[in-house]
Amino acid sequence: MTSTSAASSTTAPAVPTLGPRSVPVVGDEPAMRDWAAELVERARSEGVELTGEDGLLTALVRQVLQTGLEVEMTDHVGYEPHAVEGRGSGNSRNGSYPKTVTTEIGKVGLQVPRDRNGTFEPVTVRKGERRLEGLAGNVISLYAKGMTTGDIQAHLAEIYGTDISRDTISRITDAVVEDMVAWQNRPLDRVYPVILIDAIVVKIRDGQVANRPIYVAMGVNMDGERDVLGCWVGPTGGGEGAKFWMTVLTELRNRGIQDTFIVCCDGLKGLPDSIRATWPLADVQLCVVHLVRSSLRYTAKKHWGQVCREMREIYTAPTVDAAQTRFDEFAERWRDKYPAMIDTWDRAWAEFTPFLAFPVELRTIVYTTNAIESLNARFRKAIRHRGHFPNEQSALKVLFLVATERRPNRSNPTGRINAWKGILNALTIHYGDRIQAAG
Repeated sequence: MTSTSAASSTTAPAVPTLGPRSVPVVGDEPAMRDWAAELVERARSEGVELTGEDGLLTALVRQVLQTGLEVEMTDHVGYEPHAVEGRGSGNSRNGSYPKTVTTEIGKVGLQVPRDRNGTFEPVTVRKGERRLEGLAGNVISLYAKGMTTGDIQAHLAEIYGTDISRDTISRITDAVVEDMVAWQNRPLDRVYPVILIDAIVVKIRDGQVANRPIYVAMGVNMDGERDVLGCWVGPTGGGEGAKFWMTVLTELRNRGIQDTFIVCCDGLKGLPDSIRATWPLADVQLCVVHLVRSSLRYTAKKHWGQVCREMREIYTAPTVDAAQTRFDEFAERWRDKYPAMIDTWDRAWAEFTPFLAFPVELRTIVYTTNAIESLNARFRKAIRHRGHFPNEQSALKVLFLVATERRPNRSNPTGRINAWKGILNALTIHYGDRIQAAG
């Protein structure tokens, strides 16, 4: 077990120390300058570099953060390390785990203390936090909200009086590329009961500016938690087919997904067959929202109300047979006027009907891609003011930041699905053996 002692948590050179009375109060600039000069002189005399992985600044930041974590743990459990008061207190220290955070001066390695009850929530470096805020954090946050490098430059100059070039802002945002690559290749759960696949179209320059689809996969795990599994840029002109989808789905399988029960998607060419080739037992469910939108594309606006009411009777039917009866009536009424709309339903019928075998609790999660639609709304907001992206990486960088952003006191596209226990019960009825194998 790793020790929680701050002194033993790093092998970096010791930070030159001064007497506690010589440390100035923040705001006392002359005293702070003298203290810094003395500390730097000590560092030089002892052969410690000022910057770099083992430099003075890095060691100082590491020590401050580590001490902050240790103090927080002491406050949390209510006793100092090794104190007798901790015996029988109901909670105690439980070692630590390593964590690396990115700061303004580079990467800093820490040992985050743990408690036996698992209730410790540090504030110095929060759970899941890998990048400490500062100027770079502000730039990345603004970039994720859809501001261009020019917008950010003007904002920083107006609000903070900070003059920073667009090239510097671009380099700051490039710092997330390493995190993005790690996120796109991270291991995934063995089973996701439901996977949702959708697309958003963005303008990317590749020789010339063109509309490019970026496909997003979202999984719902066995605990009912939604998670964005990855993003992939499709070819120009929507020329993706079975080969493209096999590459995407094989990547997901290689990252750990061995089974999925239901894959909800649009009627993308080659996708249903690729899903069945990757996960032979998966049910492919066509997104009803996309089917309705496709139908209205061929329908005069004056008939939208009536057509939507009749389509709703089809996709809310209690059984497949009832849906077939209602569709036959719908087709008889509209085939002569809107043959393309009826052909759309005929071609999609095999992928449209699987959810009709499910109870109401399960239907709402699998017959639409609303969860991804919510995420796409954030994507669109982030790219709304951009004419185009200079390359694929720039586009993926923004979408990665949006997908991983957590807004406090706001609903987020990822997170636990409401009433999951009822949905899990419905899944167990239909996929009992596979649910047990996943458990």
